[in-house]
Amino acid sequence: MAARPAIPVRRTRLLAPEPGWTAYADTVVVGSGIAGLTAALAARHAGSVLLVTKARLSDGSTRWAQGGIAAALGRGDTPEAHLADTLTAGAGLCDEAAVRALVTEGPAAVRRLIDRGFKFDTAEDGRMSLGREGGHHADRIVHAGGDATGAEVSRALLARLDQLPDEIEVIDHALVLDLLTDADGRAAGITLHVMGEGARDGVGAIRSRAVVLATGGLGQVFNATTNPAVATGDGVALALRAGAKVADLEFVQFHPTVLWLGEGARGQQPLISEAVRGEGAFLVDAKGERFMPALHPMADLAPRDIVAKAIMRRAMESGLDHLWLDTRHFGEDKWRGRFPTIWESLQSHGIDPVRDLIPVAPAEHYASGGVLTDAYGHTSIPGLYACGETACTGVHGANRLASNSLLEGLVFAERIGSDLARAFGPEGDPAPGEPVADPRPAVLLSPTVRGATQQAMSAGAGVLRSAASLGSTARLLEELREHTDTQPRAEAWEATNLQQVAVALAALAGRREETRGSHWREDYPKTDDARWRVRQVLSAQADGCTVTEENVA
Repeated sequence: MAARPAIPVRRTRLLAPEPGWTAYADTVVVGSGIAGLTAALAARHAGSVLLVTKARLSDGSTRWAQGGIAAALGRGDTPEAHLADTLTAGAGLCDEAAVRALVTEGPAAVRRLIDRGFKFDTAEDGRMSLGREGGHHADRIVHAGGDATGAEVSRALLARLDQLPDEIEVIDHALVLDLLTDADGRAAGITLHVMGEGARDGVGAIRSRAVVLATGGLGQVFNATTNPAVATGDGVALALRAGAKVADLEFVQFHPTVLWLGEGARGQQPLISEAVRGEGAFLVDAKGERFMPALHPMADLAPRDIVAKAIMRRAMESGLDHLWLDTRHFGEDKWRGRFPTIWESLQSHGIDPVRDLIPVAPAEHYASGGVLTDAYGHTSIPGLYACGETACTGVHGANRLASNSLLEGLVFAERIGSDLARAFGPEGDPAPGEPVADPRPAVLLSPTVRGATQQAMSAGAGVLRSAASLGSTARLLEELREHTDTQPRAEAWEATNLQQVAVALAALAGRREETRGSHWREDYPKTDDARWRVRQVLSAQADGCTVTEENVA
């Protein structure tokens, strides 16, 4: 095997002014999606909590989730069946113990969410209405507002947060910068920049006994994504710079049915939920013919990686960059009743799904990898936790099963809360050590790097990859490191985060010479269990980085 080029990932920090203010909390949680809010609510039983969010509390990815929450709550369904579907989608790289925790604790976690005010959709008999999505062999998707599950989850959790103003302090419009550590290398807080005016504005520091990263995904690394603008991989980038282990970054899920708005569309794109196909919609090619039934036993409800790759291949054969979803048989009443949010979105773009085919193409949707954790959210840095899309718990393996993400946020955030209660108990950890001076070199890239990074990643590290495309992407990303800046500001910090995460992602994708789950190599089209049934774990050092290959439990 040829020698592999060095991966330009090192322990660094962001160039930023010295903190002008300091705050303290036993636990600081970064992020306000389902994982962050659940972690904050659970952590309050272990002492004071400070919740930091990048924009408004409701601006994360959770409120955009359309499909729902997967859990074995229906008649005849079981956690074992949910386990089997998850392992199948994960293509041999799931941590089975983590998946078992997810599916066995999931139903109770959903019921606790209901106790907090989450209002689910009901069937005509008054029972919980359960849908089906790709990769599931049972109706187990709990949904709300038809296709507005995430918005209802966010509403319920934020309403609970509002009831606890004395237990959970909130700092919004704040971008996390870097991790503080003490002399023993333990997490001792964070630095952040508050974009506003008041007692806490500009760069500050929060000292804490524990830090929980729940910053969401990295969708803005690519040109087109279903993720909101705030999803710039901040938590993974922070972890990389601090030397924490990250894993499975190459496994990026591209949702197969994202509304195609034209070749020049950039940023967050409208999602056409998999639940639409679960209700009977199907894909057609340029000739108006169905093609999925011939490719997979589950046809249009095959796992997302299979559907996304099928769309790309079929479109390329016709010289197109999109195909179509046919829902004309639904009728307006079904659309308005089951999928009101998507209906309004389509209407706003001049598409009537009762009469028109819906143009769709894959776009970045979910990062299965992230900051490596154990079953209770511990990272490789003591005192630093991660949950939600920022984390790699091992639940998703090489490809996330539809609607497992919201459930993962619930289950593992609650587990972090339980662990903090144990850690901060009478026999637990003492107060945090004093943060030490940060010896890491400071870096800052120009805001112009953002668009160039997105273009390079979409061109070479998207749905279909090869050694040539990934090599070209890696070279372009390396060149972007020369575009430095000296003016610390949010746009430059985000661009730096994006470029650092992109470098690690493209490098790990280049190393994995096989096709597995959501990682598709045109030059290695087969799955190679003998060589690659391993997890790639990357950790940055002062003079470079190490990549180890770990067997999956």
